[in-house]
Amino acid sequence: MEQIDILLATYNGEKYLKEQIDSILNQTYTNFRLIISDDCSKDKTREILKKYNDKRIITYFQENNLGYVKNFEFLLSKVENKVYMFADQDDYWLPTKVEHTYNKLKETDADLVFTDLEVVNEKLEQIYPSFNDYMLLSRKIKKYNDYRMQYLYNCVTGCTLMAKNKYFEYILPLPTDSKYVIHDTWIACVMANKGKVAYLDEKTIKYRQHGNNQVGTDKISHKFTKLEDVRNLFIEVKLGLFTTYVKHDKIFTEELKEQNKKALQYFEMLKTKKYLNFKGWTIFHKLYKTEKFSYYIENFMILNLPLITNIPFKIRHLILKILGKR
Repeated sequence: MEQIDILLATYNGEKYLKEQIDSILNQTYTNFRLIISDDCSKDKTREILKKYNDKRIITYFQENNLGYVKNFEFLLSKVENKVYMFADQDDYWLPTKVEHTYNKLKETDADLVFTDLEVVNEKLEQIYPSFNDYMLLSRKIKKYNDYRMQYLYNCVTGCTLMAKNKYFEYILPLPTDSKYVIHDTWIACVMANKGKVAYLDEKTIKYRQHGNNQVGTDKISHKFTKLEDVRNLFIEVKLGLFTTYVKHDKIFTEELKEQNKKALQYFEMLKTKKYLNFKGWTIFHKLYKTEKFSYYIENFMILNLPLITNIPFKIRHLILKILGKR
């Protein structure tokens, strides 16, 4: 049985931490190291960690606050085994998570495997049966198994991934250019471009949603009542994405390097176009041509023709509000 490194970054996680650690220790696959790095917690997290004496647990207590990205980078530097996984401090792992994910990794000879999640509340009661269905990711995941799966959007939820310790020369140091391209997003992007990614269509985690989640199921754009705010968010996300791609371009083919530069120029230009834009439609088509037609049109109208799109946006928002979906 191959040993696996499980990486758990903690910070003020006292409320759910014990439940999560116990769920990891109770896995059907038992040959692993649980490597924990606490990032200067101010609550009782450190006290909880010090109570464990399981020989599989290795704990580091940081003296200076690193922030969650650099804390994960520290954990990656401690990987010694061929296979590693990420864990969040507030979730709950189903008993066969490690075993089933590892089996998929071996069966497919993939460099990274990720899974679906069950979305639950603080008491582990189901909110949504499938995270990927709720976030409209399932179609994209099942349609692509190359770079496109992790190019325009993030399909890989980090707390589900299991990966081989390949391509660290491309992964590290982790980019910090955008809050929309965090550690797991970048790792999956590297693997999708340089290696092989496989999907296990199974819920392996109870993905807990609560008031202090760093990342969850919240769809930010749904909160906005103005098209301008939605558009600005779309542009901000893509600027962060393509800025990262251009600065860290070693993982991309020459063709994609050029496309990334043109995409960055396109979204920078859109910032100056408040009402109508008639430039750069070619690069928009290249980026979105494989999307569903409705998604393609919606994004095209919001980004390039906001003046025309504003009225139907208001009508749609009002209808969804009446239906209780906003």
